[in-house]
Amino acid sequence: MDPPAPKAPSGAPRRAALRRTYDAVTDEYVRRIYNELDGKPLDRELLDRFAGCVREIGPVGDVGCGPGQVARYLHDRGVTVVGIDLSDAMVAAARRLNPGIEFKQGDMTALDLPDGTWAGIVCFYSIIHIPRDQVVAVLLELCRLLRPGGLLLLTFHIGAEVVPDEMAGYLTVAGFEIEEIIERDPYPEVEHPSRRTYIFARRPVASTAGA
Repeated sequence: MDPPAPKAPSGAPRRAALRRTYDAVTDEYVRRIYNELDGKPLDRELLDRFAGCVREIGPVGDVGCGPGQVARYLHDRGVTVVGIDLSDAMVAAARRLNPGIEFKQGDMTALDLPDGTWAGIVCFYSIIHIPRDQVVAVLLELCRLLRPGGLLLLTFHIGAEVVPDEMAGYLTVAGFEIEEIIERDPYPEVEHPSRRTYIFARRPVASTAGA
């Protein structure tokens, strides 16, 4: 069962505190979630769909990649993928566990990459660490990194802090076009017992995000 995400202290330096928190729990995260996709058939189905959309177009980013299980899944399906994580320890674990895949340390609030770097982005459960008043800014950053027409697959827990309609609104404000919103109940004995949302959204072909 995947553990609840660690929560960093509020206020500055929030991101630095979050980074240290994940550094400290990396070994436990690897043990508990690295093989999680084996027990999550819908996740595999949606990642297969994502892979089919981007495989022949260009590289993709796995933003908030953790130990690299999603990046590995996409890589095994012929996708060129780069994993990005705030935690140095997570990046080190991902490199060790997934030879042949590129992983880098980076902060999703401001990634040092050119506009239009990726044909697609997967962002599995990492948006939960962004305060509400900063979510649109982060989604604008992700939109900037996508090529026009690029595809985003965003996932998050449904709860008091985030609901699907609210996130869809943030995506729309950030310039994305929503393609589909999918919800599911948790898989018993496999993961934290919360409902999950998956959103497929696309940067419009005529988008000027990041311009």
